[in-house]
Amino acid sequence: MARTNSNGRLQRLDQLAVQLKQHEHCTVKDLALQHEVSERTITRDLALMRDQGLPIDADRGRGGGVRLDRRWGVGRMNLSYPEAVDLLISIEVAEQMKSPMFLANLGSVRRQLIASFSPEKRGRVERMKSRILIGDTASTYVQTSMNAPPRRVVQSVHQAFIDQGTLAITYQREDVETSQREIEPHFLLLNYPVWYVVAIDHLRGAPRTFRCDRILSAKATGNTFHLLPKDAFKASIDGNKLRV
Repeated sequence: MARTNSNGRLQRLDQLAVQLKQHEHCTVKDLALQHEVSERTITRDLALMRDQGLPIDADRGRGGGVRLDRRWGVGRMNLSYPEAVDLLISIEVAEQMKSPMFLANLGSVRRQLIASFSPEKRGRVERMKSRILIGDTASTYVQTSMNAPPRRVVQSVHQAFIDQGTLAITYQREDVETSQREIEPHFLLLNYPVWYVVAIDHLRGAPRTFRCDRILSAKATGNTFHLLPKDAFKASIDGNKLRV
């Protein structure tokens, strides 16, 4: 059987917890084969998980099954950087919308997410809240012409927004013409349900607002920018009445 290091074991423990939660019946033998370790290793893993407080039930007898109590709540989650960024932005939007349906315990979740970022990124994450703008609901005309932006575009925009990095984008105008731009995403503006990037457009050398669903592709350039105050973009966001 293959030997694993500490990181490999941590990953296996997380995978085991998911498997035991999802499946009605798992045996030590099956789990050992799936993870390419010995049955003795799986038995030690299960003992460690019990010591950590996970309610693992086991059937007695040869070939008995093991399972995680389905009443057990949420365990540790390993989020990737893009997933953590997406979740944090969603929390900031929910807080700014001030809907009581979504405010319960968000502060605690937000603090835990921020703590998970590296010290160098934590300051930028803390400043993010003031850079998300909530405007009026989009007009019916705008809503009917809206399409969901590609997931990769959304993640690239989110990461550049937090990292203060410039983006090379392919942008499609209302007349369907496309152009190549390099932009600095200073603010995100939500005119529900339509998102805009309020940015400095290097092609024009001036502030511009880009509809996210018209960004066909987006790629980080590796360059960074310094944040400008909201007043520098006043002309670009005129007509989008902001909530205060």
